[in-house]
Amino acid sequence: MTEVKTAEAPVTQRPWLVLAIMCVGFFMALLDGSIVNIAIPTLIDGLDASYDQVLWIIDGYMLVFSVLLITTGRLGDIYGYRRLFLIGITLFTVASALCGLSESPDWLLAARVLQGLGGALLFPQVISSILTIFPPQLRGRAFGLFGAIVGFAPIVGPVVGGFLLAHLSWRWIFFINVPIGIVTALLAVRYVPVMRPGRSNSLDLTGVALATAGLTGIVFGLIEGERYDWGTITGPISIASVIIAGVVLLVLFVLWQHRRKTDSLMPLALFNARNFSVGNGVGFIFQLGMIAIAFVLVLYLQTARGYSALETAAVMLPNAILTAVGSTYAGRLSDKFGGKYVLMAGLAMLTVGLLVLVASTDAHSDAWSLLPGLIIIGIASGATFAPLQQATMDGVNPQLAGAASGVSNTTRQVGGVLGTAVLGALLSARINADLPEEAQEQAAQLPSELRDQFLAAADSAGNFSPPSVPSGLSVSEADLFRRLGDDAFATSFTHAMHVTFLVAAAVLIAATVLCGLFTTPPRAEPAQETAGEEDTRSTSED
Repeated sequence: MTEVKTAEAPVTQRPWLVLAIMCVGFFMALLDGSIVNIAIPTLIDGLDASYDQVLWIIDGYMLVFSVLLITTGRLGDIYGYRRLFLIGITLFTVASALCGLSESPDWLLAARVLQGLGGALLFPQVISSILTIFPPQLRGRAFGLFGAIVGFAPIVGPVVGGFLLAHLSWRWIFFINVPIGIVTALLAVRYVPVMRPGRSNSLDLTGVALATAGLTGIVFGLIEGERYDWGTITGPISIASVIIAGVVLLVLFVLWQHRRKTDSLMPLALFNARNFSVGNGVGFIFQLGMIAIAFVLVLYLQTARGYSALETAAVMLPNAILTAVGSTYAGRLSDKFGGKYVLMAGLAMLTVGLLVLVASTDAHSDAWSLLPGLIIIGIASGATFAPLQQATMDGVNPQLAGAASGVSNTTRQVGGVLGTAVLGALLSARINADLPEEAQEQAAQLPSELRDQFLAAADSAGNFSPPSVPSGLSVSEADLFRRLGDDAFATSFTHAMHVTFLVAAAVLIAATVLCGLFTTPPRAEPAQETAGEEDTRSTSED
């Protein structure tokens, strides 16, 4: 086999061009995790879909994407990072075209599952390639670009989606991927070098089955839990039993990995590196707390303050821009001072940003009231994504880069799904507890004959919607009923949001403290680095 040089004897003389090409595919995969959210009403009308069907069109993508990252990361180690990236971007592009051509909800769901598979195939290859084409002293900056996209894509998705829906049809939120995907694939063929660490071509199929089934049970249960009221799905099958079965299968997966000494899907030797173990713990807790910020703020702006989806995205856009810019600088600082300290500062600032949001918002706040907290959170987010990735991957054997990337990203995805479920349930529970009390206070302003109707409407209101106005009221009565209902809902939502943010802040404090367990790897001399990486030279796929 033909030897390909490592980052010390470079695979490519243009590593930043290679990373930029791969990040386009990575950006598209993350963007499509959020771009569909804004099109829910349009999809319901355009495809004659039910609300549950549209939710599965969103969740099906995230489910497939989340549960396959360990497997696809390991496949990159076996078959080469460029090859897996090209397969992923091709599949993602074809699936995007099929999404745009969909004539039924089932067709769109199947195409979205294929999109999720394509995204899962290409996603881990970006991190693995950074470890391969960049020398250690430049990896912080490279991870800075990675972190900028992680923070920017989910927020810019609704902006792009809102613009396309305003000027074109819903199909273009998928069709737009097609020309970008084709160009990205062609550029990857031309400029991305062959990269593979030369490990055996054997794939642990038993491990794949156990990991995929286990993660599917956990992620499915967390995504679908609220829809089934955390109870029975059908017959004897409940959300709890599905999650427990997933956990049991993951325990069996770990035991199997311990038994399998060679070619394991998740080499347990990865966890011998202290920073990798700590980084996965921090990443899980970080995502659990971090996910609440955008999730709750979007609901607050749309349901409590009445902003449109596009207006909400515009309010959140400066936060995304600050995250992207901050990630670039955080990567440089991580190269200079180490990711541990930059990450701790970023997590501490995130906590401060949440406390500022709690102090500056009420039931009648406008977008300007959110600005101070969003600025702090935007800067802080930029100081977390890149340093966390760098600190986690510090000391990982480049031959295990794909497996390490898959494990670390899976851990964060599961943390994010758990955060959405737990903090979403907390938010809902607090609204349901506060809304009757707020409605009781507001009902005093209504004529006596309407008070019982108002209280009944508040009791039957959905988790994230104000009391509905009953029919048969005069225009003035309906307007008063609606205004008081909106005020009661906005007040109860704001109180619930504050509680949720305080819990998220406590979670982020825990992540900050855990960062103290990171070790700071000694900075090796260039000659030592070269000698140390000679054994990890990649080999050709030819």
